Amino acid sequence: MTQETSYVLPKLNYTFDALEPVLSAQALELHYAKHHKAYVDNLNAALDKYHEAEIKNDLPSMVRLQGLIEFNGGGHVNHSLFWENLSPLGRNRPEGALGEALNQAFGSFEQFQESFQALALAIQGSGWAFLGYDKTNQDLRLAATSNHGTVSALGLAPLLIVDVWEHAYYLQYKNERARYLKAVFEILDWTAAFKRYGQVV
Repeated sequence: MTQETSYVLPKLNYTFDALEPVLSAQALELHYAKHHKAYVDNLNAALDKYHEAEIKNDLPSMVRLQGLIEFNGGGHVNHSLFWENLSPLGRNRPEGALGEALNQAFGSFEQFQESFQALALAIQGSGWAFLGYDKTNQDLRLAATSNHGTVSALGLAPLLIVDVWEHAYYLQYKNERARYLKAVFEILDWTAAFKRYGQVV
């Protein structure tokens, strides 16, 4: 017996070549159609097995499968947010309420960018860098997670997210993560972040 709900790859709002030269068509297609798809497929398979174990009341299997669900589910959640944050239109500077909040929290957009890139550069191994909103303290915060940890697990609402797994940049940028992080800011679409901000404040 399989679960009733299966997760699918989200549709991209742009073609694979639309983000060139920052992200090549080859790099984007590999990232989306191979890596992200694998997380979706593995998530669905793990959920099917979990559902079967639940029916059998097989608690050891249910506990074992939680790690697979968390890893692949986090990969799906984070990648889905990441694709929304990219745009060939280059809306790479926030405006309105979010822009004002960034200036208040970091001093200026340039200081935010510097802090965000330093955080992402310092991640050891694979992970994600986030700009999140702390509903409790009602302020913006930077956060990083390893592997496919989600920022919601840290109590933050995700506004902006950047993938710093090697598969996100190695094909083009080799081991130069700093160059990738600088370049990706050219294709960040703050429209998505502004919309998320409006939903949580």
